[in-house]
Amino acid sequence: MALRLVIGFFVLTFALSSYGQIIEPGNAPNKSQHKLMDRGYGMFIHFGVNTFSGHEWSDGTTPVEKYNPTRLDCEQWVRVAKDAGFRYVLLVTKHHDGFCLWDSKYTDYDVASSPVKTDVVKAVSDACRKYGLQFGVYYSLWDRHEPSYRDKDPEKYVDYMIAQLRELFTNYGDICELWFDGGWDRPVKDWNLGRVYAEVKKMQPDCAVGVNHTIVTSEDSRVFVLPDLMTEDNKYYMQYFPSDFRLWDPKIAHRNDKKQYLHDGKSYYLPFEHTVCISKEWNWFQKSNPKTVRDLDELEELFYWCTYGGNSLVVNVAPDQTGRIRENEANAIITLNRERLHIKKGKPLPTGGELVSLGAKTEASSVYEGKTSEFGANKAVDGGMQTRWAASENSADLTVYLDGEKEFNKIVIFEYCDVVNSDDGFSNKRYNRIRSYCIDVWLDGCWETVYISDEPMGDCKVVRFPKKYKSDKVRLRVLDASAPPSIYEFCVFDVAD
Repeated sequence: MALRLVIGFFVLTFALSSYGQIIEPGNAPNKSQHKLMDRGYGMFIHFGVNTFSGHEWSDGTTPVEKYNPTRLDCEQWVRVAKDAGFRYVLLVTKHHDGFCLWDSKYTDYDVASSPVKTDVVKAVSDACRKYGLQFGVYYSLWDRHEPSYRDKDPEKYVDYMIAQLRELFTNYGDICELWFDGGWDRPVKDWNLGRVYAEVKKMQPDCAVGVNHTIVTSEDSRVFVLPDLMTEDNKYYMQYFPSDFRLWDPKIAHRNDKKQYLHDGKSYYLPFEHTVCISKEWNWFQKSNPKTVRDLDELEELFYWCTYGGNSLVVNVAPDQTGRIRENEANAIITLNRERLHIKKGKPLPTGGELVSLGAKTEASSVYEGKTSEFGANKAVDGGMQTRWAASENSADLTVYLDGEKEFNKIVIFEYCDVVNSDDGFSNKRYNRIRSYCIDVWLDGCWETVYISDEPMGDCKVVRFPKKYKSDKVRLRVLDASAPPSIYEFCVFDVAD
């Protein structure tokens, strides 16, 4: 008996050691990360009780009877995703309210207890297999309905969570990604992520696991690091370990995004996954009234930016109260692929050309309150989507100096907009400032105007030239604006013919 116990101990120790080596991320891309970077482009789907309550976040008390789609068609969601060129679908299976889109044995706050009992997780995962897309799940750590969440012992809720994850990972086929959210509501240690991560990898080793707000300023800190600052390897720390990728929705990574982050003195490789709403108003759950979708130019340029450098992008396209994706949103995201992106199965994702203005020398006619360190002209070409040049007057010039030997044929301008929050306390509306402007190119010793507009610039203005230019400098002249203009990024590209 003693000998068998000793042998058993060594076998168990070896198995755990080997298992630990398999599941632990490293300082180079692992298999799940390679797969994440290869697929690169997914459709995010928010659908649940919030779709019918009008709230973005609800408190877990909305009656299940509220969930009542009249024409539920999960296959339509996936058909749209397929036609739009998405390579995977990321479904919100449980949001912060705790409502589950599958028949869970561990709660009656789910679709099985609602008027429409369709197992949405099954319907979507089945449709993904039918149309050749990968399937991923979003699962909120925070649960405002489940009683065990409020227990003094946090392991009680971890047990509940792992039980639900077992349902998801053993009943619905391959799951390419697990997207955790809501971790801010508790101390990191309460989530026991090492245990959760190990359980997931035991069931599906190739599943990439990430937690929103992954990176912090220092070990044991809860101060999140903006993606704009993630431009130096091994400077910042993982608060959620283990993880396979970084998240901070809906922020945009820096053009010089770095991938190495620290935990317990070791460096780990973490690509970034972006989240963007197709709606101009940043609503994740669909509202009763149709919302304006982003322009194709903005969607296209966000695609190129967010999938650059090994990062990935999911675009939220939410079904409405009927249980279908609205025609205007379906048409917009499908048109983006058919007319602009032309994504092909098994081929690399398209790129937006070479950015030739990154880090260029700049000059501006004015800077807001003289704060050059905060709003200087260089901020418009620094590669960061949270920094910006801001002028002090309603008319202003921005000059960008270029390598005169490099050609360019496209300029992309991301304008700062004034934001007004919506009634739901979460989504918002954006209002442009710039109303009239022109673009000049320095040619043969003088400025030549190559583009002029008396229409509002829009959130993302794209100017495509019929020929390529070579010049030492280009200039944006804002002729009229409702307030001092401000530019996140002024991008000059050379796009292959």
